[in-house]
Amino acid sequence: MKNIILIGMPGTGKSTVGRALADRLGYDFVDVDDLITQATGRTLPEILRTEGLDAFLTIEGRVGETLDRENTVVATGGSMVLSEGAMAHLKENGVAVWLETPLSQITDRMPEDLVDRGIAAPQGMTIQEIYEQRTPLYARYADLIVASRPGEDDTARQVEEVMRTIGLTL
Repeated sequence: MKNIILIGMPGTGKSTVGRALADRLGYDFVDVDDLITQATGRTLPEILRTEGLDAFLTIEGRVGETLDRENTVVATGGSMVLSEGAMAHLKENGVAVWLETPLSQITDRMPEDLVDRGIAAPQGMTIQEIYEQRTPLYARYADLIVASRPGEDDTARQVEEVMRTIGLTL
């Protein structure tokens, strides 16, 4: 059975929706950000501050390229789509679902210092610029696009319903 790979901007609820979806489907759940923390022994903000953006993206890409799971909902980091190799590997055994969220909602959920949230972006880049950079990549990799809803269980139910409607076997 294929994995469900959740992609989208930081603040879209990939982790929360992912847990709810995994519970609904009886799947395992994994958050790539947690795997990065386990592999390095440091938080995402620590990696970004001490090693920099390029090192972080290399670590994230490596985690994505080596992730080997089945029957799992995978919450990727918002920057995973910057790694072509990682996305190709994840999609070999997974359906990529873009949790599309309006920029206004994402902006409301973000702290002033994006590094505090562990957001991988060049120094000084705004959340709007990140959104504009990544939106075409989310669209490129998405097998399905689901508009985020206010409740994580509502979004999880919507993901499940869309997958069933188009005939993707769960």
